[in-house]
This record gives sequence, C-alpha cells and structure tokens, in this order.
Amino acid sequence: MSDYIVRATAADGQIRAYAATTRELCAHAHKIHNTSPAATVALGRLLTAGSLMGSMMKNDDEVLTLQIKGDGPIGGLTVTANSKADVKGFVFEPQVKSENPLETEKVIGNGNLSIIKDIGLKEPYVGTSPLVTGEIAEDLTYYYAFSEQIPTSVALGLTLKEETEVNQAGGFIIQLMPYTSDEIIDQLEKKLSQAESVTSLLEKGQTPEEILEIILGDFGVNIIDRLPTQFKCDCSRERVTKALISVGEKDLQEMIDDGKTIEVNCDFCGKHYYFTPEELQILLQLVTKKKMQKFKVVDAE
Repeated sequence: MSDYIVRATAADGQIRAYAATTRELCAHAHKIHNTSPAATVALGRLLTAGSLMGSMMKNDDEVLTLQIKGDGPIGGLTVTANSKADVKGFVFEPQVKSENPLETEKVIGNGNLSIIKDIGLKEPYVGTSPLVTGEIAEDLTYYYAFSEQIPTSVALGLTLKEETEVNQAGGFIIQLMPYTSDEIIDQLEKKLSQAESVTSLLEKGQTPEEILEIILGDFGVNIIDRLPTQFKCDCSRERVTKALISVGEKDLQEMIDDGKTIEVNCDFCGKHYYFTPEELQILLQLVTKKKMQKFKVVDAE
C-alpha cells in the first residue's frame, strides 16, 4: 500500500482520528496538471483533505466536493472525493507564481470555502464558510466549527524537492465526540499546541500510524483500519456525451454548422474527448427525438 489512510479512535472513543500519506497522488496531480510549485502545494493539500474527508463518509454512494474560491491569483480549486478515498481535483490557474510556495494564503486570498455533500438525497448538502486565513488546514478547521459545530483539528502538509517534485505529503483530521470530557479536551489542546507541525513530521519520514501515536499516544490509540487512497478520475465518453446533450439543440446545431471536430477536455484529469460533426448530428437527433416524445406525452394528457 503506497498512499493510504489510517482510521483510529482514542480516549475510549472520545476522539476519532484520520491520518494519511498522499505523496503519490499529489505527485500525479502535479504531473497531469503541470502545476507551478505554489499550485502544487495548494492543490496537494486540498487533495489530501479530500481523501481524509472521503474516508470519513459512511455510505458507498456518497460524494464530497471541496471548493475554494478566492480573490488571489490562483482563482480557486476544486476537489472531489468518494467514500473509497478516491480523489480528483484541479486548480483554476495552474501556473500561479509565488515567492514562497508553501504560504498558500498569498495565492488564495480572501473568499469562501464550500463543502458539497451528495448523500443520495434529492438535493446535496452545501456548507459554506469564509476563508479565515487562506491556509487550507486552518480554513477547514474553521469550517467544521462554523458549519458543522464539530471541534476539529486539521493539519495538512506538502513539501517539495527542488521546487519541482513532491517530496512528502499527508495530513490528519482529529475530531472530538459530543461526549468528550473537559479533561480530555484540555489535554488534547495542550498536546496539539506542543506537537511538531505535520510538515516536519512528514519530512522526518513519519508514517500515519506514527503521527497519530505522537499526537494521541497518551490517550491510547486504537487503529481501526487502513485503506488506500489514490487520484482517480471517473470521467468517460458516456458522461461527456450526456453533458453535450444537455447543452440543447441551439448550441449543438452551432457546433455542427461550424463543421469542425470539437474537443472536450476533463478539468480533473486532462483527458481529451473528440466528437465529429457527424457524431454531433446524431446527438442532436437524440435531443430532438426526446423533445418530440415529451410533447406527445403532454398532448396525450
């Protein structure tokens, strides 16, 4: 298992914790998006958060999307994760420059963080909170307190090798249960304030298990399980076809009249899909046929 997540509890279930190593998935994202050092750090941290939060979901069909929109030069970032901890993501401005790539607040700026949870209901749950610092871990910590009222500590780290390669990446999320005693809360807050940064721990080669032991060892860590995490895009020609059909007759006709093969690119993985005018004509016929069938149903009523 290369990139993976450890799920654990501590203090007899009063604390739940998740820790991950994500170097390979962050390196893959850097490769396919050709990101600058600053964009690599920002996207890598949000991907790590997505993998951790994905592993926290209970049902197989749940999907989580994290969106950051700021007024800084990076524009924004989007990451999507499922309960298997498969993640994908992209950054609006992949070539953004920064004197210190590790300081994400300088490229993100002021804005909002949105968490969209699709749990199979008619409408997804959307929680939004302001960006308090532009440092992704701190903004997520604030989100949990502001939108979900869950005392949470989020730490995300990514280091670069010669500013071109991902050296180490990972992080953790620690949450308190509603019945956590004041004594445990005080002890944990003290421990977190004294602990080395997750970036330093990753640089030393600490595993997710070791990181949890360093922070929660005094509370009795109970490892529940481990699961792999990876960058995985689920785009397909079928999905792109459905998206083209959804644009409607007018836009499809304009594409056909242009007489050129169109190219549709996946924002998440960069894969290219091509459709000839003849293929677009078939899609237009499907749209027209569906529209006519709808009218027939209305007339019958």
